[in-house]
Amino acid sequence: MHLIKAVFYMAAVLIAAAQPLSSQASNFTGLEGQPALRSASALVVNAEGNVIYGKDIDTVRPIASITKLMSAMVVLDSGLDLNEKITVTKADRDLIQLTGSRLEFGASLSRREMIMLAIMSSENRAATALGRNYPGGMAGFVEQMNRKAAQLGMDHSHFADPAGLMVENTASARDLMKMVRAAQGYELIRRASTTTRIEVRPYAKRGPLVYGNTNRLLKNKSWDIALSKTGYINEAGRCLVMEANIEGERVSIVLLNSFGKLTPFGDSNRLRKWMLAKRS
Repeated sequence: MHLIKAVFYMAAVLIAAAQPLSSQASNFTGLEGQPALRSASALVVNAEGNVIYGKDIDTVRPIASITKLMSAMVVLDSGLDLNEKITVTKADRDLIQLTGSRLEFGASLSRREMIMLAIMSSENRAATALGRNYPGGMAGFVEQMNRKAAQLGMDHSHFADPAGLMVENTASARDLMKMVRAAQGYELIRRASTTTRIEVRPYAKRGPLVYGNTNRLLKNKSWDIALSKTGYINEAGRCLVMEANIEGERVSIVLLNSFGKLTPFGDSNRLRKWMLAKRS
């Protein structure tokens, strides 16, 4: 039964990703000039799938933790029990980028909570544990990530691990736009990516751990964000993908290979200002 439900759900999401998100005419046509962005690749698309702004959108780049959106979709497509407890083990250590984690060996959370932490706080051990507990193990999980990418038409993308730690996780901005539009079809991903604070209890005899969201724009009242994910490793630079409502219109944004911790957020604000300039 879980498998049948998962198949129908995945088919619905794939159809949604291929369809326009709205039939309304865009407010952002005939924009003047160009925003001075510092991201190496940038793409902004309106609800109809039309490009509002594009910069080097077909160059394939490392995407770091943006990868976790694909990981979450693969887990949710599987129909696995979201209430099942998953325990962190030594196998979930980051031996690639050598990042730390507050999820120590023996920490136990539900699959739903692991998805929440992987998306909102970019928790690497949570993402790795999700892949390790997939039918077929890590190899089967990564294989399904690439199969899902192919289904979405991400023809120039490759996935190598569920956390985005390996430099071999790569995609173009054009391909990531397809992934972002597919991810918005999952309620848990939307909720996880826009939740600003969560408490979890991974240890029976300790107090809760508090996690925050890595996207600081969620606390900016000028932004109405429906989905987001940040990413960073040295090879990828700073990355950010979002779906947001700007003046009542849904737009999708992809920013890759920015240098400087705040640069993707600055580029997002510069894009928004440029898009609204004509109307001010």
